[in-house]
Amino acid sequence: MSKADMGRRYRLYPTAEQDVTLTGWGHTCRTLWNVALEQRRLYRQRGVTLMGGEQCKQLAQARAEVEWIKDLPSECGQRVLANLDAAFLNFWNPDHPAGFPSRKKRGARMSIPFKGQTLVVRKLNRHWAEVKLPKLGWVRFRMSRALGGTIRNAVVSRDGNGWHISFGVHSSRTPDAPNGKPACGVDFGVAASAFVSTEKTPRLMPPTLSRNERARLRFLERRKARQLAYAKKHAGGRYGNRLRKTIAQIAALRTRQANRRQDFTHKLTTGLAKNHGMVGIEDLRVKNMAKSAKGTIGYPGAKVGQKAGLNRGILDNAPGERRRQLEYKCAMYGSKLIAVLAFHTSQTCAVCGKVDPDSRQGCGRLFSCVHCGHEDDADHNASLEIEARARRTGGSVTNSTHSITTVRVPAPCRRRTRETLPATYG
Repeated sequence: MSKADMGRRYRLYPTAEQDVTLTGWGHTCRTLWNVALEQRRLYRQRGVTLMGGEQCKQLAQARAEVEWIKDLPSECGQRVLANLDAAFLNFWNPDHPAGFPSRKKRGARMSIPFKGQTLVVRKLNRHWAEVKLPKLGWVRFRMSRALGGTIRNAVVSRDGNGWHISFGVHSSRTPDAPNGKPACGVDFGVAASAFVSTEKTPRLMPPTLSRNERARLRFLERRKARQLAYAKKHAGGRYGNRLRKTIAQIAALRTRQANRRQDFTHKLTTGLAKNHGMVGIEDLRVKNMAKSAKGTIGYPGAKVGQKAGLNRGILDNAPGERRRQLEYKCAMYGSKLIAVLAFHTSQTCAVCGKVDPDSRQGCGRLFSCVHCGHEDDADHNASLEIEARARRTGGSVTNSTHSITTVRVPAPCRRRTRETLPATYG
């Protein structure tokens, strides 16, 4: 059977009774994941590798004895164990960046996986449809776009704005042929969200929260801190209704912020993949870039507050998510993605190729080469350097395999200026 190659996410509107049932199932899936993970850890200490096949047999026995496990559809429990198998396989794969599977906290995103074969979707009108979930019946969702394929799996999840359903569909879409459009280099930053080498102005991400929303979020965070302190002192750590309401209000604001960030990221990456035959980016190590500056008691860190603010700016621009989206969108629209070494891209002159830290004084916006006198916006100069490195090592788009290429480029050397390079790539 063909696998899902596209995702579709819709807003789900369950009834009050269905909401209670889905919430219970979400907690059951989380508990099942944690119990299965601990069981595998214990077996590992005895030198035995336990996988989902054996645990599925034990799950069937537990369903006959434990009522709250029996209430969860059997396919959901099996999918949870299958996802845990995938997490361990990724951890064992030396080429995969995943770490050891971790426990899911109570405040983590609530999700319930389903198999696509058991789901039935029917369209009610132009904007609404229903999905039939096992043991739950028909649930309405907003049909914001067509499914565009055969459903292979689904996940019902909940965030600060409510319930959503995500379908994995097989669309049978084949990658486009190389589009032959001009190449570009992109410098992702904080002050300038993205600077494209073929453009004269940076692309700035609009504020993800307005001034009033930031003030509201700050007020709610302080209220939450007071309510948590009161709960620990007078209620034995138990959460009251007011504290739960405050947490829900914070989650709604955070979800709104994440949705706006994701909207800008999708528009940016789609435009880059559609309008360029090659996209060059830096091979960034985001985890290392966003490390905390906190030290130990004996060796305290320096400028911890400033580094924390910089980390928030880096993560708010989501360079890792932009790269992930470019990987599949470039393949979809006939482009090619090349990741080059980020070493000294901000200190290299795009005209003469000389590397000198004096050309970039501090963190200013001006790049002024001390060797040839070339002046440009620092981020635009970096994007030109990224494009030049990608061109030197990227090969021809006409021979593209539609996969990302990570290139370790040696130290910059003298080369032709960008004006002497061909207008199109390929």
